[in-house]
Amino acid sequence: MTTTSRNGRLLRGGRTLARAVLVWAVATGALRLLDVWLDGFALTRWWQPTVCALMLGVLTAVVWPLVMRIAWAVAFFTLGVGSFLLLGAGVLAIFKTIPGVEIDNFETAVVVAIAMAGVGALISSLLAVDEDEIFFRRAVRRRRKRDQADADDTPGVLFLQIDGLGYDTVRRAVRDGDMPTFAAWLENGTHTLTRWHTDWSSQTGASVCAILHGSNHDILGFRWYEKDRDHVMACAHPSDAAEIERRHSDGRGLLSGDGASRGNLFSGDAPHVSLTMSSIPMLVPKGLRGKRRGRDRVGAGYYAYFANPVNALRTLVVALIDVGRELSAASKQRRADVRPRINRGGLYPLARPGTTVIARDVVVSAIIEDILAGRPVVYADFLGYDEVAHHSGIERFDTLAVLRTIDQQIARLHRASKLGPRPYRIVALSDHGQTQGWAFADRFGETIEALVGRLCGTSEADMVGHGKRRQAEGWQINAALAEATSGGGLIARRLRSRVEQAECSGDHPRTSSGKPGEVTRVAPGVVVVVSGHVAMVSFTDHEGRVELETIEREFPELLPALVDHPGVGFLLVRSAEFGPVVFGRDGLRRLATDVVIGDDPLTGYGPHAADLIQRVDTFPHCADIMINSNYDPESDQASPFEPHVGSHGGMGGPQARGFILHPRELGTDGEPVGAESLHKLFRGWLTTLGHPEPAGRETESPEPSDVVNA
Repeated sequence: MTTTSRNGRLLRGGRTLARAVLVWAVATGALRLLDVWLDGFALTRWWQPTVCALMLGVLTAVVWPLVMRIAWAVAFFTLGVGSFLLLGAGVLAIFKTIPGVEIDNFETAVVVAIAMAGVGALISSLLAVDEDEIFFRRAVRRRRKRDQADADDTPGVLFLQIDGLGYDTVRRAVRDGDMPTFAAWLENGTHTLTRWHTDWSSQTGASVCAILHGSNHDILGFRWYEKDRDHVMACAHPSDAAEIERRHSDGRGLLSGDGASRGNLFSGDAPHVSLTMSSIPMLVPKGLRGKRRGRDRVGAGYYAYFANPVNALRTLVVALIDVGRELSAASKQRRADVRPRINRGGLYPLARPGTTVIARDVVVSAIIEDILAGRPVVYADFLGYDEVAHHSGIERFDTLAVLRTIDQQIARLHRASKLGPRPYRIVALSDHGQTQGWAFADRFGETIEALVGRLCGTSEADMVGHGKRRQAEGWQINAALAEATSGGGLIARRLRSRVEQAECSGDHPRTSSGKPGEVTRVAPGVVVVVSGHVAMVSFTDHEGRVELETIEREFPELLPALVDHPGVGFLLVRSAEFGPVVFGRDGLRRLATDVVIGDDPLTGYGPHAADLIQRVDTFPHCADIMINSNYDPESDQASPFEPHVGSHGGMGGPQARGFILHPRELGTDGEPVGAESLHKLFRGWLTTLGHPEPAGRETESPEPSDVVNA
């Protein structure tokens, strides 16, 4: 039995031994060259290179994978450098045990380790012994074992999420040749491109939770404040992610059965999970732990990848190249005075390869193993584009370069899927798009937290330090902000008029804030939490939702100043008289009756804006004031409340338009609206392909304290 690799080479039985002998011989020759060229390393007897090559082979094939089971984090967090320090220690120990081998120090041993890994990479390249070919060989052997068994012909599905890639951007990338794999699928007619509309919270936490678990109820942003617990929930925090999944999982997630979750925030009830935030051990809710005993342990994906020193070397080289690309791109932006832009210095150039190189390669390696195992459904997240777009821009040259590498990896997975034990369908999608613009603090001179704090009575001295994590300096407010707070808009005048009629403008008593809680207050009794293009204001002196009339009485300048601010698009506030009301600079909309006074503040935010906002108003932890940034349709820009160039999290522009690239045989009924609709769509596809309906859990979910106190 034979098969052909992507390079046209034939893989035949019986070649494994020949390869091993060849690798041994080449390694022996490499050690002889190092003996000549490398100071501090000497092989004094003729037989030593052969024995050393054999011992190094045993180290990398047997001992090294065992070491990486406990040391994978060292390799990951050092971009692969740490793995060679560990490998160098092993080389030093081995050579010290062989009589006559002279090696001066640890540094020399590390050089030998790197050199031998480089030799291994060269041999792999010449013989096509890369991950794909190894996969193909193992797939052939697997098929031989299954010749007498009944194969599962039910097509599997690979859901490959490109984080943050909007519908508009993917269309241009296909047109301009930045995504040749997508372009080929569309040209050949195997796939079709569909747009979908996100929820108000256009960010990964809300989207992925809904896609995988069927619900994103009460998820207000990537982070939000829960007044009843005085706690800020953060989707990227392990314990919070576990709690979010506990609230939404019923055991019948998209990946339940024998599915796999790779590199996600949530598991989708998959039994095979790696690099997934909600499934980190000790933070999984007690009621779910019994169901997760068969799950991959934390770090499994990293271990499988870094167990091969050749991968570690390649990762190190590619990561260093990516660091150079980031430094070069940032320098070009500064020299050309490209706008908008943000500061891309500090540790970011070293952190960027974590998502653009390491996590990407590890996720791909894990998916290949899932294909080899014949798992019915896999959902994986590629973060690189979203990360670079935040710092560079949604279609800048270095961002599109990252997008091209993701397209290459998807092409690789497409090739690999052809030799799995079952046929596979590939669905590519995004969890949201991104809208570009100057960061709010850079444009207006202060963060949204500082603005709200000042309007609520905090002195300038007390505001020092607020918003530092958003990379904004607290310099003097500019003329635009001064004009905004003077109140020239229709709604600002109406709001001030209401306060004056209530005779509260001269004397506006406020309740005391009490003792400081867990969460920092921007003013006494006032918490502001930001998630991209949405800012959420909560008044902690009051239980439950604080109504418009109370806000006007206690903070009479707050709402008029906010609606008049050029960086604010609209506000959502609950009124005791009218229910949920959306305020804009020159108009308002009462959502309960759909009455519009003045200009509709939701004009330009899409046809589904009112329905999506009204849904959020029903969430138990909806903030007292929900603020959405201002979107300018003429420039197609908005100013995020976080220090990003490309950003998302709210409404306005391409951030709300995701994409689905799916096989033509799996159709859609118009444009899906809301991430929960994607779960229904994907579940329908799985049913159409013959996947069984999930059974779900019979046990009740634990109390929130089981996770909070973990």
